[in-house]
Amino acid sequence: MFRLHVNDPLSNDAMELLKSSGLFELTAEHLDKEQLINNIGDVEFLVVRSATKVTSDVLNAGKMLKVVGRAGTGLDNIDVETAKKLGIKVYNTPGANAISVAELTLGLLLALVRHIPRGTQGLKEGKWEKKALKGNEIFEKTLGIVGFGAIGKEVAKRAAAFGMKIIAYDPFVKETELPVRLTEELNDLLKEADVITLHLPLTENTKHFIGESEFSNMKDGVIIINAARGGIVDEQALYNALISGKISGAALDVFEVEPPIDELRRKLLGLDNVIATPHVGASTHEGQARVGMLMAKRLIEVAKEMNSL
Repeated sequence: MFRLHVNDPLSNDAMELLKSSGLFELTAEHLDKEQLINNIGDVEFLVVRSATKVTSDVLNAGKMLKVVGRAGTGLDNIDVETAKKLGIKVYNTPGANAISVAELTLGLLLALVRHIPRGTQGLKEGKWEKKALKGNEIFEKTLGIVGFGAIGKEVAKRAAAFGMKIIAYDPFVKETELPVRLTEELNDLLKEADVITLHLPLTENTKHFIGESEFSNMKDGVIIINAARGGIVDEQALYNALISGKISGAALDVFEVEPPIDELRRKLLGLDNVIATPHVGASTHEGQARVGMLMAKRLIEVAKEMNSL
């Protein structure tokens, strides 16, 4: 049996599947970085979600570590290069939470253009701000999707149902059967889109992928949505563009600093044309069930392969 530690919670069904496989000696408890370093010495399989940062210190302390599983889409919380050097395999579950994130993306867009958060809060405060809350339709507006992987495609399907025109930029995607026009030039998308939504992983190449130069190339009054990763957008440049009116509104589920309690993020969240949620894109019962089960099945497959060697 392999020693498996689950540091961030998986669904009950996923945990039961891991237990019933008979392949693992299983522990499940959230340990902070210092605790994890002190207890990972005899762990062979480690499972995390976004809450745990698997740094080089953690990986080097895992003397018997063979596999790190990230129950989620990105790998930005795992030092993949160090894992590779140490011969530790890293797996994630791309696409398992795509529907959850796509639905939140459209929800954020609708909430922003129809002033739903302000309307709700106003009513709770005894206000009737009907005249002040005239919004906009998204019908026949152009949606620019930056990053056309599993989540971007799910966003496109839903946006098409609202009658939006869709343009997508992704250098790794050359064709699609969806009603989407692909462009090889990011600037083409920036110049045409009324709404821009980001669905990129956070890497060295995508750090501040959208910054001052990109904002200057966008249409006046564009809307920005980021339900991907904090750090993809230069948030100081975003704040400046919102203040200047270049951007009419932003809807954010992620931030470069989380929780967003520093001065810049507080100023950003204080703007009337910004709405936000606390990194809940993948946080649905259905999405987490899919992520957990996919992760459990992947680990079982890997363990069986290792036993057969």
